[in-house]
Amino acid sequence: MIELRSVTHAYGDRPVLHDLSLRLAERRIAILGGNGSGKSTLARLLNGLIVPTAGSVAVDGLDTRTDGRAVRQRVGFVFQNPDTQIVYPTVEEDIAFGLKARKLPKDEVARRVAGALERYGLDRYRHQPAHQMSGGEKQLLAIAGVLVLEPAYVIFDEPTTLLDLRNRRKVIELLRGLPQTVIVVTHDLDMVKDFDRALVLEDGRIVADGPPADAVPAYIERLG
Repeated sequence: MIELRSVTHAYGDRPVLHDLSLRLAERRIAILGGNGSGKSTLARLLNGLIVPTAGSVAVDGLDTRTDGRAVRQRVGFVFQNPDTQIVYPTVEEDIAFGLKARKLPKDEVARRVAGALERYGLDRYRHQPAHQMSGGEKQLLAIAGVLVLEPAYVIFDEPTTLLDLRNRRKVIELLRGLPQTVIVVTHDLDMVKDFDRALVLEDGRIVADGPPADAVPAYIERLG
């Protein structure tokens, strides 16, 4: 479970989140809100990419402020733009990067990389330059690079925004099949209609929280 206790966050003198207290235990959770509502900041707090100005965030009892490395091993993060996440020249090397950083044995790295390439339909791109792939292929590579680390939670920041219809469907199906707890920041309301829970942020505060059937209409009403 991920727990936020009285979390406030500001960038300099600009407040972004205000006194949030949440327990996130459902399998599929959406974070909705207009631009500037604080949803991307909230997502980054959940795995310790940033720490709150005040209050605390804990993942399975691990505080992001004091146990950041252990938290990031439990909580994977997939950025909106995969180019910010792809760091190695070839597809195979990029998937292997995080595994090598954890100093796993070579045979374990090879096994996991091969499995990820096959699972996410990237095997034929194994030796290709990663940055020459299409947008959808890059997104799958970024996702594979996170999931190969076998986190317990995965956070997706706008995973379908840059994708065409075919790749959007592919990513949505992938998310639905993941065994991990999935938390998705998105404007894609159709994607989250079968989620377990949706949070709606406005001006850094939670203004709706419940099943998507209730939270999404509240979001649409406020945005409209």
